[in-house]
Amino acid sequence: MNDARSGYPKPRVEPKLPADWGEAEHDAMSAMPGARDFVLANWQKDPRGVNGLGVMLQHPLATRAFLTFNNHVAVTSTIGKRERELLILRMSWLRGSEYEFLQHVVLGKRFGLSDADIERLQRGPEAPGWSPLDADLLRAVDELQADARIGDATWERLSQHLTLEQRIDLIYTVGCYEIAGMLFKTLGAQLDAGVEPLPDEVRRRMHARRTD
Repeated sequence: MNDARSGYPKPRVEPKLPADWGEAEHDAMSAMPGARDFVLANWQKDPRGVNGLGVMLQHPLATRAFLTFNNHVAVTSTIGKRERELLILRMSWLRGSEYEFLQHVVLGKRFGLSDADIERLQRGPEAPGWSPLDADLLRAVDELQADARIGDATWERLSQHLTLEQRIDLIYTVGCYEIAGMLFKTLGAQLDAGVEPLPDEVRRRMHARRTD
């Protein structure tokens, strides 16, 4: 059941924090060593990501498989980091995954997205100010979310800028973070300590079930 005020999911499971990790949890996290090392080094002073990973780790074997996939998307994908974050932020906005969205606002800014970009992506590909490629990246997310297929016109325009491998990685990126958003929302991952929630007006728009 969601909080009627915010639309934010209540916790259904408690996260497994690093102090409680055993062999199975450490083995699962070994599939994404960058995330593992960051969390282990920083979770008590900078706990970003600890609640999301912690709820996933209620099923360590499945989490190991998922993080193997996630590690490709985050580390070895042929999509540029800025473009990857644009895709993830649009997907998490459409799905109303506040936990995921706020995590990737931080990463998006690190990799070149501006505050204006982050505000504009909430309005989608038709918002003025996008480059043609950025608009089509957002459009691809919208089409995948709506129909599980990038439309012919968007696919053709993307092919002028992206290799086939990059376009496949685009699909993998959207799918990976759709799964993550489902997990976070269904299991009720709570915002990490120190992470400010979205402003009320922005949150209302996120949860209004709109895609514009």
